[in-house]
This record gives sequence, structure tokens and C-alpha cells, in this order.
Amino acid sequence: MKHSLARLVVIAGLVLSAAHPAVAQKKYAPGITDTEIKFGQTLPLSGPVSAYGQIGRAEEAYFQMINDQGGVNGRKLTLVQADDGYSPPKTVEQTRKLVEEQKVAFIFSSIGTPTNLSVEKYLNDRKVPQLWIGSGSHDFAQPKRFPWTIAFLPSYLIQGSIYAKYILANKPDAKIAVLRQNDDFGKDLYDGFVGGLGDKAKQMIVATATYEVSDPSVDQQVISLRGSGADTLFVAATPKFSAQAIRKVYDIGWKPLYFVNFEGSAVSAVLKPAGLDKSVGLISTAYLKDPTDPQWKDDPGFKDWLAWMNKYMPGGDVADLFNITGFTEGMMLVHILKACGDDLSRENIMHQVMNLKHVTLPTFQPGVEIDTAPDDYVPLKQMRLVRFDGKTWVPFGSAITGQLSSLR
Repeated sequence: MKHSLARLVVIAGLVLSAAHPAVAQKKYAPGITDTEIKFGQTLPLSGPVSAYGQIGRAEEAYFQMINDQGGVNGRKLTLVQADDGYSPPKTVEQTRKLVEEQKVAFIFSSIGTPTNLSVEKYLNDRKVPQLWIGSGSHDFAQPKRFPWTIAFLPSYLIQGSIYAKYILANKPDAKIAVLRQNDDFGKDLYDGFVGGLGDKAKQMIVATATYEVSDPSVDQQVISLRGSGADTLFVAATPKFSAQAIRKVYDIGWKPLYFVNFEGSAVSAVLKPAGLDKSVGLISTAYLKDPTDPQWKDDPGFKDWLAWMNKYMPGGDVADLFNITGFTEGMMLVHILKACGDDLSRENIMHQVMNLKHVTLPTFQPGVEIDTAPDDYVPLKQMRLVRFDGKTWVPFGSAITGQLSSLR
């Protein structure tokens, strides 16, 4: 275990060999000194999608490890978190406080599509980096309009197109029903799915239904979709509603070929509440190694993550994918900050973010990498298809590059 933790010192600073610390005169953004890097984050620690809050808890624990190792180039990392309950007006209020009162250097890994959209213009007008957003919306991949904003998750358009590719290749006569969240998050996944089906979409999609995050359940939508005669179901939902849909589909005896988006597929937060037995056969996508998959038990990257969990999140659920998500995003941020050297201006932070080439992390699925450029704000473009076997998500096939032509 000690050896695994020791390796994390190397991973945190050296795993991404494509970048090197900049040699420059000291330049600091607000919130940064010789001894501290202070940055902020909004996330739903309460409300209907509070399961995502675990990502922020994991990130906080990762930065504690980095601080115990001496920080980044001698500077302590201070993450200031604010609960927005997945409510855009609250996100605006909390983000203003972080920028104007807390004087944070940048916003990191804030969660949600509608929430981040509500502050995108505000942050760009003030040239405050909005980094590694917890969303895959195409709205966060527009460098000409919003050069200070970049997401971390694979594009929803890419993800949706991957499911469509699989259906066209394996069930070209499918009758498809779609359930999606009625916001930009759900719309992007749907648009990517439709784009992937191409000119066959109108023929193959026989029914669609939406829900609001304020709805108590999606039971009626599931019942309605079953009545369409569909034999294939694509669900674009956040954890609570994804679990409800899985449970209801099983309980009414419907047995479609069932696709669930990555964001609604966590074993701990979604499948266990829905019922593991009710989740068998589901198909999703993954870019991270699933901690419930025994094939990774001897993998050095997985063992390092597990060592970190045992020390910095004792008692934490090792089956919760959101813990490895937070760990990974924290690792990526530390790499960026190390690459900045002593030039920790907001401009140089974005420069490092925009120039990542063929970056792999020890927690990524094989074949997945990060690439960015000044005109390419989609860092993750590959995912693997996975199928749930009652205990874990089992990958099948190699990593697939999604349909970037769907990006608008």
C-alpha cells in the first residue's frame, strides 16, 4: 500500500509527459500567491442530482493528498466549494461570490449543463477560466465565443453517436423509444443519438418522452414509451431518474435493448438503488476504469487509486464511479498547474489547457486520451461500450471515437 501511495507522487506530476513546467517570471492570477492556489467550484451537494456531489468530495480529498506531498510547486491547493443545488439562479449567486468575494483564480469542475451555462458569459466577460466542467455539452466547446470555458466529460453528442453506431451495426431494424431530461443535457445526448442514426432516425425512432428534474418520477413516461411498441430504449437521464427508469422498465416486464448514458450509469449511485438484478444487460459507455470490474485488480493505476481511497476517503464506497471521476479530474488539474510553473496567470493556465497532446491517465480505459488545441475544446473523444452483467460493467470492443461531425 505504501508503494502505491508513493507512486501517486510520480503520477500527480509526471504521468503527462507531453507538458513541461514553464520557465517564466512569476505571474499570478487573483487567489494565487507564493504559497497558495485558491480556486472555486459550484456543485449540487443538495437537490435532485446530489449524487454528483460525490465528485467534488473526491476532488477535495485528492487535493488533500497533493498538499500532504508539498502542494504544486510548493503552493497549497485551496478548493472553495459552494452548493448550488443544481439551480442556475443559485449557481449565478454562488459563482459571483467565489469570483468577487473569495477572489478565486478560476472555477474548476463545476457540475451541470444548465448551471454552467448560467455563468458562462459572466466568467468569459471577466476572463476567468471555467475549467473541466462536469458536463459534455457542445456549448462548452466554442473557443471563438467562449475561449475561457472548457468541459472535461466526453461530449454528449459524441456519446449519443456511439450508441447509434452500435444500433445501426447490430440491430438496424430497431424500433427505438427515447426518454430524456428536458434541458440542454438531455437535448445534446438526443441530438448526438439522432445525428448518429442519420437519415434513418425518423424511421427508427417511434416515440420520445421528456421529464423535468423537478418531477417526482418518470414512471408514466416509461409506461407510455412501452406502449409505442418499441423494442429498443435509449435513456438520457441523471442518476435519480436513470434509476427510476431502470426499475420501472423491469417491473412492467418490458425487455428492450436498453442503453443508458454514462452519467446515469454509476453502479453505486444508480444501479444499486434500481436493483442490480434489474440492471443486467444494460449497455452504456465508459472512459474510466470501473472500480467494480475485477479485470483491473492488478492494474497499477487502479491499485494507486485504491490506495488513495483507503487513506484519504476511509469508509468511502469503492464501487462509486464518482470517486474515480473526481480523482481523475483532480489529477488533470494538477498537471496543468505544474505545467504553468511560476506563470500562474489566467492566460497561461488557459494556454496549458489548450495545448494537450495524446495525454493518457492511469485511470482511463485503454484507447482513451486527451487532446486539445486553440480551436479544439473537446478534450475526450473516445469511449468504450460496456454491458452490465449483474455485478460490474464489462467493456466490449475497443475504444470508439464518436461522431465529431455532430458537433455544432
